[in-house]
Amino acid sequence: MFTRTELEIKTIQDLRDLCRRYGLKPTGNAGYKNSYIVSLLAFPAIALNQMQEGRGLRRVSFEAFQNISAALDQMNTPTDEQAALIKFTLENRRLHPPQSWEQQVLINLYRAKQKLEEVMDLLGE
Repeated sequence: MFTRTELEIKTIQDLRDLCRRYGLKPTGNAGYKNSYIVSLLAFPAIALNQMQEGRGLRRVSFEAFQNISAALDQMNTPTDEQAALIKFTLENRRLHPPQSWEQQVLINLYRAKQKLEEVMDLLGE
């Protein structure tokens, strides 16, 4: 991240801007460079420690992971005809009403399934 030397050569305004950029508050009196430097040096370790302690953003439970997997299984895979209609839709082609509404439902389900698969990949890492 940042080195102390790299931060010490910056002005208070530069340090303030860096803290604002990352949404950090100075540790102590905002009139001293060291208040900003301490915050900028410490935040990565603090953030990771908070995650490990289960504070703020945290990993999902195994049960939640299984529920996402169950939702994917329930969604199944498109039939050949559904896959063809999905491709047709992705080419920005639409059916006439009232079928166009069901076409939108199909494409929304397809996109939701793709996103859930992406979620599983991200959480599995």
